[in-house]
Amino acid sequence: MSVRDLDELRRLALDMRIEIVKMMGPNKAHHFGGSLSATDLVTALYMSKMRYDPARPDWPERDRFIMSKGHCVPAQYAALAFLGVFPKEELTTLKLMGTRLQGHPAAHLLPGIEGCTGSLGQGLSFANGMALAGRMQGLDFDVYCLLGDGEIQEGQVWEAVRTSSVQCLDRVTAIVDANGLKAMDRSYCGKEMAALAPKFEAFGWHVREIDGHDMGAIVEALDWATESRDAPSAIIAETIKGKGISFIEDRAEYHNAALSSEQIALALEELEAQRFEMEEA
Repeated sequence: MSVRDLDELRRLALDMRIEIVKMMGPNKAHHFGGSLSATDLVTALYMSKMRYDPARPDWPERDRFIMSKGHCVPAQYAALAFLGVFPKEELTTLKLMGTRLQGHPAAHLLPGIEGCTGSLGQGLSFANGMALAGRMQGLDFDVYCLLGDGEIQEGQVWEAVRTSSVQCLDRVTAIVDANGLKAMDRSYCGKEMAALAPKFEAFGWHVREIDGHDMGAIVEALDWATESRDAPSAIIAETIKGKGISFIEDRAEYHNAALSSEQIALALEELEAQRFEMEEA
């Protein structure tokens, strides 16, 4: 991929962060932290890697994306809106009564959402089922599942990791948004985080560790995952919770929090300044 293409993906990711903050708005609790940490990963998937037709979100041959940490679905909403799956103006209806943009993914309401997730730990099992169904139906698609590093403390995740390997689901790619924080504290103590890659490898997965905000590294890792067709692949992406907004970065209290009007204005000011710097570079 050319430098120009990567620059465009970076601009899109920043624009999506701006839309995420706008759609959440002031004085209402939202999952700012994890949505912003995952934005670069979601941008690379939808805008570069996945085989996806926005005009046909139910196209049988499409690649699938499961947002296992469903509370971070605003990042996915932004991507779908940018692609034109639904009107961008609808983003402002996030979490309003009767909206299609629920606080967790509602596949029966909104085109482009593949599964109802948010009960943490279930997304990879869902992805495995989709991959198995695709194999049985003779369809040639990849399934991507984005998990949180706190979420993978759920036992079901590791049962699903084993299933992916036992069933030779080489079209499943798990992406761990490793931002180091859960809802109230750090995801791990001591050196446990360093053992994450060997854990996947012990279950027979291919594993790559990357900077989850380096767009070039993300794109390269996604290409690597689909070149490795003899086992499922895991990408462990080290990220920063609340990425892009200095006063909420790496702070657990903004996992699900309400920002004041003044804080929203400040957040947008910071992001717009980053956009200006990017354009000037």
